[in-house]
Amino acid sequence: MFYPLLRPLLFKFAAETAHEHTLKMLDRAHRLRLTPLAAGRAVRHPLQVMGLNFPNPVGLAAGLDKNGAHIDALAALGFGFIEIGTVTPLPQDGNPKPRLFRLPEHEAIINRMGFNNDGVQALLANVGRSRFDGVLGINIGKNAITPLDRAVDDYLACLDQVYAAASYVAVNISSPNTKNLRQLQQGDELGRLLAALKQRQQALADLHGRYVPLAVKIAPDLDDEQIAEIARLLTEHAIDGVIATNTTLSRHEIAGHPLADEAGGLSGAPVRSRSTALIGKLAKELDGALPVIGVGGILSGQDAIEKLDAGASLVQLYSGLIYRGPELVGECARAVAQHLKARN
Repeated sequence: MFYPLLRPLLFKFAAETAHEHTLKMLDRAHRLRLTPLAAGRAVRHPLQVMGLNFPNPVGLAAGLDKNGAHIDALAALGFGFIEIGTVTPLPQDGNPKPRLFRLPEHEAIINRMGFNNDGVQALLANVGRSRFDGVLGINIGKNAITPLDRAVDDYLACLDQVYAAASYVAVNISSPNTKNLRQLQQGDELGRLLAALKQRQQALADLHGRYVPLAVKIAPDLDDEQIAEIARLLTEHAIDGVIATNTTLSRHEIAGHPLADEAGGLSGAPVRSRSTALIGKLAKELDGALPVIGVGGILSGQDAIEKLDAGASLVQLYSGLIYRGPELVGECARAVAQHLKARN
């Protein structure tokens, strides 16, 4: 209701500054109990995925709240689940600014943030202060200074620390903004990482008396052979879910735009079809072995439905919120709930 009036003002600021202002305003609105005026009544359509009970299938993607500092305010917008991070073992500044760019003509964003975050201990302190008792995903990555051949150490260190606080843990191996990170999606490298994570997951489950699912986040820029190989490895190692997709390196959809040559991952409307097509291929390869969480270019309820029809069990929003605001959460949740009821 209010966001279309507020957006022109926010867009006068640099993108990263506007992001920070928006989160502060959201926190303030939550403290004043004004959030329902912006987002509307939360939609309930309970379902079980990865052994977890979700109040509705529309979640917040990682990246918007990297440090888990705004969990309660974001949850009040009506999300069925919240994913925070990406978090790394040590704090890091990320890439130099400017590193976040809006492309309003395409309803798109380019970012090269580089896993900027305050480190896993700061994130856990924020989680401890929140009152949120819903489904919380924690997205983990490796520090930029960690060599690729030691990446497993960073992922295991994060998993050890976030396990007790998370409903599920998302493993980010697909950001284009940490050098060589996407190499971890390749067969041998991915197999070693998944084996180590799965072994540690079981040890932690025994230690804590609670099984926390693992989901792996993949890129949209994979060919059919890579998709098939990833599906095989995820199934072979009994990973609990897969998040498809991260941002794209392709600039085909925004060719000719003045910002097209900016380095980083492209998200928003231009990645919608690419992400949905990959979800369809991935779901076919997986054949029900594990669920897909669909993300990429969702700016309407119909976009969310398309992800479900391609094979996703849940969906996540991020860039669409920048252009549509909080009302997008309820719109997608209502559309998806109606679609699922009709389908069943």
